[in-house]
Amino acid sequence: MSVITQLYRGENHFNFTKAWKWGARISAALVIVSIISLATRGLNLGIDFEGGLSWQVKAPGVTVEQTRDVLRPLGLAEAKIQIVGGDTVRVQAAAEQDSSKNDVRTALAQLANVPTTEVGISDVGPTWGGEITQSALRALIVFLVAILGYVTLTFRGEWKLAVGVVVAVIHDIIISVGVYSVFQFEVTPATVIAFLTILGYSIYDTVVVYDKVQENASRVGITTRMTYTDMMNLSMNQVFLRSVNTSVVAVLPVLSTLIVGALILGAVTLEEFAIALTVGLTIGAYSSIFIAAPVVVWMKEREPRNRQLRERLSQTKAPSAREPVASDGTPVPVGAGAGSAGATFGAGVTDPTVFSRNHPPRPRKQGKKR
Repeated sequence: MSVITQLYRGENHFNFTKAWKWGARISAALVIVSIISLATRGLNLGIDFEGGLSWQVKAPGVTVEQTRDVLRPLGLAEAKIQIVGGDTVRVQAAAEQDSSKNDVRTALAQLANVPTTEVGISDVGPTWGGEITQSALRALIVFLVAILGYVTLTFRGEWKLAVGVVVAVIHDIIISVGVYSVFQFEVTPATVIAFLTILGYSIYDTVVVYDKVQENASRVGITTRMTYTDMMNLSMNQVFLRSVNTSVVAVLPVLSTLIVGALILGAVTLEEFAIALTVGLTIGAYSSIFIAAPVVVWMKEREPRNRQLRERLSQTKAPSAREPVASDGTPVPVGAGAGSAGATFGAGVTDPTVFSRNHPPRPRKQGKKR
């Protein structure tokens, strides 16, 4: 059977438990780098958050150095100058430069060789940016509380599953913001909106895995022969292709928006939104496998029932989740090869008792009594 067929049927045998160790190290390194960058470099906040004046004009071929030389006589040599969209010059300065805003407008118009009316001016106070930040934080807190309650109720009081989701979401937010700090991408209101948008995508794959875990947990044949770690590993193998397809389908349109809309067409607003979505969706797909699942396993394996089951199975050498599984997800017993009941008499028949019920043994011929 080919790898593609195994993925399609959910019969692949990836050992996610070993990958979790590497995932924990990678995540810890990314979180540490993000925190250090935020503490030392901070975020490249846009004018909407810091307040001040912004001039913007379309000037193909004009460089940052040329713009700075023009603004130096006006006392704006240290202003923030960007080339966005490949041909648009954006200048941002503090609000105290309000007296010279018309002079800057005239200088930029001459530099771009356009009328002064084509130089846009924006005047934003810092209060508005503070209100956006406070609103975003309130929305984030409400979202996390709602997720805790919803996941707990959906999975019949399994609050540990909800904790895994929340830990993964916090992990995604820290690393996503850290990426903006490391690469000094500008943080705008569109960025904040994108971050709030990706929170829903961040938990989608995780909930899919949890649903399969609950389905497997209802099967007595699996729960009595597999540890919770093995059952989580089995469930992730069964839904792996679905998770990959969901993540790819979600990321491809966003990448198209970033490449076509921002880089080719020069839509600056699309760039700000698409970068945040791309980073968030990618990290969200990663965290559903390497953060949410191991966090839940770590908590569930410490429950008395699961701890006793693990000890009992370790003594009896129970089959692990890495062994082949039948079409219904039940592990194939050791030795089920070409001549075994499961291989000879059809998929899913992996239990010798099932085979004996369907094919009772022939009665032995008794010899004649002497």
